[in-house]
Amino acid sequence: MQYKRILLKLSGEALMGDRQYGIDPKRLDDYAKEIKTIVDKGVEVAIVIGGGNIFRGISGASKGMDRVQGDHMGMLATVINGLALQSSCEDNGMQTRLQSAIKINEVAEPFIRRKAIRHLEKGRVVIFGGGTGNPYFTTDSAAVLRAIEMEADVILKGTRVDGIYTSDPERNTDATKFDFISFDDVLRKGLKVMDTTAFTLSQENQLPIIVFDMNTPGNLLRIISGENIGTKVNL
Repeated sequence: MQYKRILLKLSGEALMGDRQYGIDPKRLDDYAKEIKTIVDKGVEVAIVIGGGNIFRGISGASKGMDRVQGDHMGMLATVINGLALQSSCEDNGMQTRLQSAIKINEVAEPFIRRKAIRHLEKGRVVIFGGGTGNPYFTTDSAAVLRAIEMEADVILKGTRVDGIYTSDPERNTDATKFDFISFDDVLRKGLKVMDTTAFTLSQENQLPIIVFDMNTPGNLLRIISGENIGTKVNL
């Protein structure tokens, strides 16, 4: 396998499937099955999932809600999604642990770095909820932070497009895809991969990012096997 330990970043919106909001059980099960294919190969998997299918703090703030309160609601939404993914992973035969950056001990372990690493070493899928535990930080930032703390080999950002393009491929049919691109080129071209805080943190820690289509069956295993799927961002 190309990678021993990975951090998989999933958006909350991805869990909606074809729905307008909430969680699509079929999409959840599809993702769990994809994750199992690499767990069965011995890959250590950590996951950060967003909460945009339930609530997005910055959206609430734009409508007059206090930003800090909104972000706390968003953090709780990521825990809800983490519980849903945990249940689906366990239904598919995986051992999992859900850790939260905010204290919610009845449903999730508190985030403890050494404990999380030990879970990974034992072959358990570790799902991180609650973002960073702080307002004004996105789940992209949480994903990069946890990946660095877990000493992951790579961040795999699963999206609904198959990589990074010169412009939005859903709006511009002339957009061209990058197979490989440097951190500097992403910043110079103004391409949207992650928010600036998360992206800069990844660059400073020399942590590569692969953006790929999570909705195509088999893509996750192909990446782990060393195939050039999606777009790799590296130094």
